[in-house]
Amino acid sequence: MARSASPSLGLRQRVAAYRWRRVGVLAGSSLALSLALVLYLFGVSDHFFGRLFSTFFVWFWLLAVTFLGVVPFVTWAADHWFGPSWRGPSAPPLRRPARPGAPKVTTRRSSTSST
Repeated sequence: MARSASPSLGLRQRVAAYRWRRVGVLAGSSLALSLALVLYLFGVSDHFFGRLFSTFFVWFWLLAVTFLGVVPFVTWAADHWFGPSWRGPSAPPLRRPARPGAPKVTTRRSSTSST
């Protein structure tokens, strides 16, 4: 199997071939069911949905900033400020055993004695 020239090109082709309508239906029905469950459990008193949305919004941005900003910056800073020796030695690649051409067939003989 030949690989494409660019990894991002292969990713783009796989994303373009994906069934987005099915994903949308699944995500929409999950959201509707979860909101119906929250409405049933907590009701609309005390501005619960407003507090739920603001809490979700804050947690979403905290996670997004952490994983899209802080983690890449720390990786970049460690590489550029401390040098490549900071990472330590790289692990050697794992050796995988070669696949046999044909599976071995073993036969069992019964150990019962004839009388």
